[in-house]
Amino acid sequence: MVDLFLNRVLVENNWDQDELNTEREITGILENRILMLFFASAECEECQEFVPVLNDFFKRLKDPAYIEYPKLLALIYISLDQSEEQQERVLKEMHKKVLFLAFEDPYRKELQAMFKVKDVPTVVVLRPDGSILSPNAVQDICRFGSDCFHNWQESAELIERSFMLNEEFDNLNLRSATDPVRRLKYKTEDDKRKRRWWKLWGKGKDGNEGEEERDGAWDTKRKEGDKGTWRRR
Repeated sequence: MVDLFLNRVLVENNWDQDELNTEREITGILENRILMLFFASAECEECQEFVPVLNDFFKRLKDPAYIEYPKLLALIYISLDQSEEQQERVLKEMHKKVLFLAFEDPYRKELQAMFKVKDVPTVVVLRPDGSILSPNAVQDICRFGSDCFHNWQESAELIERSFMLNEEFDNLNLRSATDPVRRLKYKTEDDKRKRRWWKLWGKGKDGNEGEEERDGAWDTKRKEGDKGTWRRR
């Protein structure tokens, strides 16, 4: 799927309209993600009605205001507009994390032909390997909302490695940027549990058993001639 946009320029739908044009940038934002290609135009009334629905769908899967961990999902607007002004009008209504191709990029028409898009709105859903998961998911998005992403995820066998437990991370080559912090957190919690367990074990059932065992251990060391310092376990 990443190969689909290598050597191309993707633009972020933010205030500055930042361009992503290096292999590293394109790979970083598209790799290991389900990709949605949204074909539409400002002249299409159905597209205008669908944009708010798609926005809500995308926000609930990507926006931290709705979800704690953004899903492995990317959305690219493929404009079939007749002018750049029309394209800008659509983009103003769309989420700021949406990507798009510049109006002058002829690759827009190539993608339309590649995926045999004849009607708009059309949302082509691609697996991370580039294969087609859904030729047009407009109806599914309208009917099921963000719930249909779970079906896509299962079909694509997409694993969100970033949010596994630290034990599972030990067996993976890929780790998230927050992994060291998370591993330290779990290690600290494990140490606390161990200290609590040893404390309870040392007290014994009647609160005195631990002291008797310690006295016995000290006597044994004295008998053996151990002059070293006894360390409390």
